[in-house]
Amino acid sequence: MTEKTDTGIALTPSLKRGVDIIGGVVRTLTGSAGVYRMIDEDGNPLYVGKAKNLKRRVVTYSRPDKLPVRLQRMVAATRTMEIIKTHTEVEALLLESNLIKKLKPRYNVMLRDDKSFPYILLTTGTDWPQLIKHRGSRSRDGEYFGPFASAGAVNRTLAALQRAFPLRNCSDNIFAGRTRPCLQYQIKRCTAPCVDRISREDYSAIVDEARDFLTGDSRNLQKGLLSRMEKAAADMEYETAAIFRDRIKALTQIQARQDINVQSVGDADIIAAYAASGLVCIQVFFFRNGQNFGNRTYFPTRASGIPIAEVLAAFLGQFYADKTPPPTVLVNETPPERDLISNALSVRADRKVTLSKPSRGSKRTLVDHALTNAREALARRLAESGTQRRLLGGLADALNLDAPPQRIEVYDNSHISGSKAVGGMIVAGPEGLMKQAYRKFNIKDQTLEPGDDYGMMQEVLTRRFQRAQREDPDRQSGNWPDLVLIDGGQGHLKAVCEVMEELAIDDVPVVAIAKGPDRDAGRERFFIQDKPSFMLKPNDPVLYFLQRLRDEAHRFAIGSHRARRKKSIGESPLDEIAGVGANRKRALLHHFGSARSVSDAGVADLEAVNGISSPMAKKIYDHFHPDG
Repeated sequence: MTEKTDTGIALTPSLKRGVDIIGGVVRTLTGSAGVYRMIDEDGNPLYVGKAKNLKRRVVTYSRPDKLPVRLQRMVAATRTMEIIKTHTEVEALLLESNLIKKLKPRYNVMLRDDKSFPYILLTTGTDWPQLIKHRGSRSRDGEYFGPFASAGAVNRTLAALQRAFPLRNCSDNIFAGRTRPCLQYQIKRCTAPCVDRISREDYSAIVDEARDFLTGDSRNLQKGLLSRMEKAAADMEYETAAIFRDRIKALTQIQARQDINVQSVGDADIIAAYAASGLVCIQVFFFRNGQNFGNRTYFPTRASGIPIAEVLAAFLGQFYADKTPPPTVLVNETPPERDLISNALSVRADRKVTLSKPSRGSKRTLVDHALTNAREALARRLAESGTQRRLLGGLADALNLDAPPQRIEVYDNSHISGSKAVGGMIVAGPEGLMKQAYRKFNIKDQTLEPGDDYGMMQEVLTRRFQRAQREDPDRQSGNWPDLVLIDGGQGHLKAVCEVMEELAIDDVPVVAIAKGPDRDAGRERFFIQDKPSFMLKPNDPVLYFLQRLRDEAHRFAIGSHRARRKKSIGESPLDEIAGVGANRKRALLHHFGSARSVSDAGVADLEAVNGISSPMAKKIYDHFHPDG
């Protein structure tokens, strides 16, 4: 039974319950700033928001007739709320950004950004500084320049910088062990300080020049190099003049390599958002010292139907939650509460940060350029998505599914004679491959016969779906598949169906893909339980799509297996013995020659090894001979 509000909106029992819960919370609130969280009946966060006045903000959720359908669903799912009061609205905004990134609530606009940005690092605290690429926490002493949009952008810039500033890029261990110049010196990308081919004073001068260039003082630097080249030529030191000539040429190439150079912009991030067909694309361009350090593209989730300015505001909070913003952030839309966001970014950077939408001039040109890139990137995404959706529709027809699958999971195993076996799961959906959802499963069952592919597949599927039943029994997270594909034949299908029957899962279609005779692509045979096997036409786009999915699963499983096998190369049975550290392990291997010989040794033989006491010898012996 439903009730109706004054405006005629239907209040379902769950929506009414949510409204009543929020109304009860409102009566306890004051007009202070803070952060609120909506939470469902399982304790999962639905939404995180901030407010200058908590009471005035939260009360709006108790009036469902004024809420969009999306937020009505959120209110209907709300079973409790958590409130955190803060001293200021800026503090509330910073806390909101941190909580959204940590909790990933279902109804917040989400930024997917699982990669740190690379920087160029000029090390300090040594007589011979390095100029190297750096990614991760800034734990090393030195000066960081960036961020760059990608590792490729850093590598290209470093390659050009090393021609202009021939500083070492080798590790300290390699540097200390050199007895003659390396190839970098031969190709004029290093001055070989490791073997004293350059004085500390001259090397320091190059370091200062590199620092000047990276901080934006390139014009005076080029003038200085030009005058030194001309002086060397006048003194008939032609080899020295040629060195300066090559460095000037390299500097010119670095500057020409940038797509857009606008010295007036200084250090700035250019951010433009564009929406179409229910999707949003955000482009971020990084400018440092007026030079374009590249761009990064984002497609925020859960942004459909939300005004672009609000999406941009949510993006800014999450994007800079773990990054230091530059002095200037230029956007194509003025976000609501611009001054508040600017103040929060200033707190984050510990200096003033200006957030603005330029209306003319070179800065407007940069924003328009970013917007054009966002529009074109979204068009490409929509075109790819349209093709993908047509393929999913064709797949549903080919496999007689009730609807096009929104989540496909594909499984494959990889091993060598059963050793270091790994199961791989890849995921695909309307937007293509969902690589953040890929999973690997190290096979743990010691009772399996080596090479028992059916048993391995059963272990993988059992672990996968037992966890899904435990963590998401109501299938609300969107992480349950609509289709399971298995790389294998009738036997693999039977093994997987036994798992599904044991777990009482009867509504997830399972299909096995067997390679054709002589493993020919295009002659694959498909197996579905209780149905005759079949083949698709060799030129069917759905067949190509399924081949790509199978090959991706195969690639991922093999890669995971190789990584596990590579890791195991450095492992030893001795590592499992408590008290046997690196020194004792080294002594044992030097004495006996191999871990197998150690396992065969008696207590007296073990005691003869330097550093192995009688109790330790007995402990090692007992480890390899548990039955005495």
